[in-house]
Amino acid sequence: MDTLPYGSWPSPIEPAAVAGGTLRIGGARFVGDEVWWNEGIPAEGGRSALMREGAENAEVLLPAPWNVRSRVHEYGGGAWTADDEGTAYFVEQSDQRVYRFRPGGVPQPITPEATNTAYGDLVLAEGALWAVREVHGDAPVPERDIVTIPLDGSAASGSGFVRSVVAGSDFVAYPAPQDGMLAWIAWDHPDMPWDAAELRLGAIGADGAVADYRVVAGGHGDADVAALQPEWTAPGELTFLADEPAPGRDQRWNLHRVRVSGGLAGEPRAILSTDADTGGPLWNVGTRWYAPLPDGRILAVQTNGSDQLAIVDPATGSEELLASPLTGNVLVRHERDGMVLLTGAGSTVPGGLWLLDVAGHALESLRGGQSSLDDAYLPRPRALTVPGPNGPVHAFDYPPTHPHVRAPEGELPPYLLLVHGGPTAHSSGTLSLAAAFFTSRGIGVLDVNYGGSTGYGRAYRERLNGGWGVTDVQDVAAAASGLVEAGLADGARVAIKGGSAGGWTVLCAVADTGVFAAGISRYGVADLRRLVADTHDFEARYLDGLVGPLPEAEQTYIDRSPLSRPETLTTPLLILQGSEDPVVPPSQSEALRDAMAANGVPHAYILFDGESHGFRRAETLERAFASELAFLGEVLGFDAPGVQPVGLE
Repeated sequence: MDTLPYGSWPSPIEPAAVAGGTLRIGGARFVGDEVWWNEGIPAEGGRSALMREGAENAEVLLPAPWNVRSRVHEYGGGAWTADDEGTAYFVEQSDQRVYRFRPGGVPQPITPEATNTAYGDLVLAEGALWAVREVHGDAPVPERDIVTIPLDGSAASGSGFVRSVVAGSDFVAYPAPQDGMLAWIAWDHPDMPWDAAELRLGAIGADGAVADYRVVAGGHGDADVAALQPEWTAPGELTFLADEPAPGRDQRWNLHRVRVSGGLAGEPRAILSTDADTGGPLWNVGTRWYAPLPDGRILAVQTNGSDQLAIVDPATGSEELLASPLTGNVLVRHERDGMVLLTGAGSTVPGGLWLLDVAGHALESLRGGQSSLDDAYLPRPRALTVPGPNGPVHAFDYPPTHPHVRAPEGELPPYLLLVHGGPTAHSSGTLSLAAAFFTSRGIGVLDVNYGGSTGYGRAYRERLNGGWGVTDVQDVAAAASGLVEAGLADGARVAIKGGSAGGWTVLCAVADTGVFAAGISRYGVADLRRLVADTHDFEARYLDGLVGPLPEAEQTYIDRSPLSRPETLTTPLLILQGSEDPVVPPSQSEALRDAMAANGVPHAYILFDGESHGFRRAETLERAFASELAFLGEVLGFDAPGVQPVGLE
């Protein structure tokens, strides 16, 4: 075994392997005897293609340039569906119209041409195509409603029309019709859907619209409750998720049920009350965490740090936990006859599309789920909890891992601390090529779920309320310090990396703590007031809860923003930015670059033409990872073989 300093280990995991080796799979469903799904293709500019199983490999159903992607609520979701005869309905990214398509044919629009309108959350039910529609006009808040779209294309030709079924809320999601009733989720500014969202139920009138409704669960009451994913599990039986308070535990999203008769709903009851979340933040409409099974039971994903599959029996209130390698990012995509399509990953398996045979407890990989790399190069993450000033801080540690190289005796490794975006999101400790890219070179990775993260209950999620830029910074600093105090990392060589909201935490951490020797910001927020002014409607009031409402809290916005106090920016930074980012526009990163230059601090700024919020193109991802490795080597003092210097200014 060779002996080489940490950071300089040779690795077979090249930047191109990371760029092309991480699957980004969206919805999946059974279509006749086939399985269809949509998948991001980095080599084709990150476009989302509709795919199906082929004889040997996956077959692309929709060729370039068709791009299956919704812009509803900015982050989209539910961008396609299909019937059992093989007709698909999808949202095209370029114009946000809905198209009808059969394999081998040419997609035809079925919604009118309109540059200000987007669709998402597509659902085929009750003989119609249901969707969430978003119309941008002169008002600051777009109009959103649930609509039905004629399947015959008459709305596109002008002989028919898209019918509005229910409106009157800032945001709507999850259209669920049955027998003349419609259930859906709604919320209004300044709430985010994980703060307080209502499950509503109303009768559909003769004109096809809902005139009145009842709030079944959720919203603002004795406690704020966020409802999710209504599903009709039998005639007159509505199942849903809500984080209702329960004695003896924190608020967690759990399964609930309500009986509906004669258009009236009874009192909801909890099916099972567990100290784990079946549910999560609704960044993408149409996201599902459970599926009803033919025998009346329910397959559910339960999250408490990591994910666990469970079969819940509503008749007895009991559950059966399933042994599975899937422990993170697990979502339920579609169920048919006891067979369930899942997406997700685990600590020993990469992300992929999976088929679960519930009766046989058998899990089969349909797409991805396997790595071509030698397992000896792939780190096994371990859950880590350290004390912090705000309470325990949860993280996953990926130690340096190499089958043929070790470090000199007595040397401690450099570490890269990862800060997820959101900030209302979750890192789940799964096998990660992005982490292995660094760990196989002798750089440890610590993925932190700071206060504000999901997957640990509402109290942990709300730890960040009013404290964004303070609580998260204290938590990541505590996580890094705990790693150093445990003798696992070199305290002089700990760097921090994050994107979007994670980039904000990076910038605040390097400005306000002495813990980090370097920072990497991917499209990071640097000025809160600019973020409020520039961002889209879905997050327009997000900062009311994270920081405080404007104008009352304006001074807090100023005081916390690193660009308001550029003299604190004295730590070397790598700044990566997309030129077409609508969430965090380049102006913020450019102002950050200028502040670093004025301070005479080593830095590099890379602008990727054509990229939006979140890098998707293979060439972008490849250059980003190569630049990050080169930057860490230059700043932390090790030779990073195989990459060009980033060119610090």
